[in-house]
Amino acid sequence: MSQKQKNLAYIIGVAIGDGNLSNPNGRAVRLRITCDLSYPQIIVRICSALKRLLPNNKVSIIKRAKTYCDISCYSNSWETILNWKAKNGPKHQQNIHIPNWIKNNKEYCKYCLRGLMETDGSIYFDRKYKMVNFTSIIPQVAQDCTKMIKNIGFKPNIYQVKKNVKNYRYTVRISSRVQEFIDCIGLEKN
Repeated sequence: MSQKQKNLAYIIGVAIGDGNLSNPNGRAVRLRITCDLSYPQIIVRICSALKRLLPNNKVSIIKRAKTYCDISCYSNSWETILNWKAKNGPKHQQNIHIPNWIKNNKEYCKYCLRGLMETDGSIYFDRKYKMVNFTSIIPQVAQDCTKMIKNIGFKPNIYQVKKNVKNYRYTVRISSRVQEFIDCIGLEKN
């Protein structure tokens, strides 16, 4: 199992969660990942993974406000790596998904799940019980997340909530063996 594939699985999870693609100059595709400044270790982890994945490409951190920043990296490989296009609209309109090579490998699932949870997940307490949630408006991503969690030996529940007239929000929740799941994927929300 290569470290490059682990980094790639993690970055795919992060990009699906809080990333977007653009081609602002018409020459190179930019992956931009928006991060809350309250989580400096996650910012460092994302930057390190990007640098290991594309060692010849510049990784930039641009502070956008007092509370968040953008991590950017240009590469014409992003559309192939992530399997979605910069100019084809938002991720949910492209119905993006987790690649099979990740879903079918327990180790890669852990890295991708870490990226998804660090961006669109939460750890919280409900009536004194620790829970982990992942939310997405993309049905396929929620199904893929559920499959990966099952693949590594846990039992998630998935809920569909009507967001507005046209859209739903999907929540994947882990309510048993929560600390074991957190430890298994190496999740640290800090």
